[in-house]
Amino acid sequence: MLSGKYRKNVTVDAEVTIVQKHHQRSGELTTGFVKRLLTKSAEHTHGIKVELETGEVGRVKNVIKEDE
Repeated sequence: MLSGKYRKNVTVDAEVTIVQKHHQRSGELTTGFVKRLLTKSAEHTHGIKVELETGEVGRVKNVIKEDE
């Protein structure tokens, strides 16, 4: 798995785990596919903010890398 702190690791259609704003305290993760990137900077200490295809918004914790 790749870190979600770096924009270069996060791409549209990538499968990721995110933490939504209201789940930050519990750390509950949501898995989905990236629809669009919301963070413009190259890196962010808490993770790149994305919108999933389901419409959920959160910060990427991990990018799930598929075995090729």
